[in-house]
Amino acid sequence: MLTLLSLFSLLTLSYCINLLPVQHVEFFHNDHFEYRYHRKKAKKSLSQFIDFFWETDFDSLWAQYPEGFSDALFPNIGYTYLINLGTPCVMQLEEKKYDIRSDGFLPRHKNMICHHSVGNKLFGIKFKVSPIVYEKPINFAEYRDYIFSLAYLIDRKVVEKMREAESFQKRVEIISHYYNRIIEQHAGSLKYVDIVTSILDHCYQHNNFSASIEDLAAQHGVSSRTLQRYFEAATSISCKQALQIMRIRKAVEQLATAPAAFRYSNYGYYDYSHFYKHLRSFVDTHTVAVMRPHLKLLQAGSSGTEISHR
Repeated sequence: MLTLLSLFSLLTLSYCINLLPVQHVEFFHNDHFEYRYHRKKAKKSLSQFIDFFWETDFDSLWAQYPEGFSDALFPNIGYTYLINLGTPCVMQLEEKKYDIRSDGFLPRHKNMICHHSVGNKLFGIKFKVSPIVYEKPINFAEYRDYIFSLAYLIDRKVVEKMREAESFQKRVEIISHYYNRIIEQHAGSLKYVDIVTSILDHCYQHNNFSASIEDLAAQHGVSSRTLQRYFEAATSISCKQALQIMRIRKAVEQLATAPAAFRYSNYGYYDYSHFYKHLRSFVDTHTVAVMRPHLKLLQAGSSGTEISHR
């Protein structure tokens, strides 16, 4: 009987052989996402709001892929501010495609494909919650279905300063200074921001993805309806959706990178079929259509107990 370890090896092999044109898939093409993207985690007070900063490094790839390639990303919490430093590219959210010529707000709870061509260079800020909510009355639930301009969401002078900067490190310094200043001026002034970011951090660190909205709301002295409103305003999605996306992402990341240590029960799944159902809903999309035949093998590999690693 196939184990999940061998099945995911088959998945990775199928990507390398069958995807035409070339598509790199998050969690499975780790070398591409590790070495072709600069990344820097946010530090100190910024880490409560920002996961990381990133920038593409594709210059050496164009000779190998003159017709371009695509990068497929699974759903995530929060959203990304995208600043285009090169030629226009195409971002695809589910079935909808957008031409990115300058900058844009990317909702991250949808499956996304980035279609890259010669000359593309992108800088991004992956948010949990943008500190801009301290300065402007923004409800991010209004931004969750499409890619929008950043015109209202960031100081244009800061964007232009980043475009003119000579390096990724300098761009990170510029934007970090900008957001640190906002946080220092307004920290603690918005209760809902503190509640949302603390719940996200606690649940991720402790793998506590099954807590009820009612319990979380009671812990913070608000109603469950109010907590839902807080989450949608700050992150664009509901509390339950945020926790479930964090859970399956964390589980799939470990399954793909350290399968020998993987236990579905560590992430609150009470049996294999519970985990498999969530896994299938997470990955079985048009973004990685080649995976679909192999998902049937995953189901066939169920033994009703923890995964065998023989």
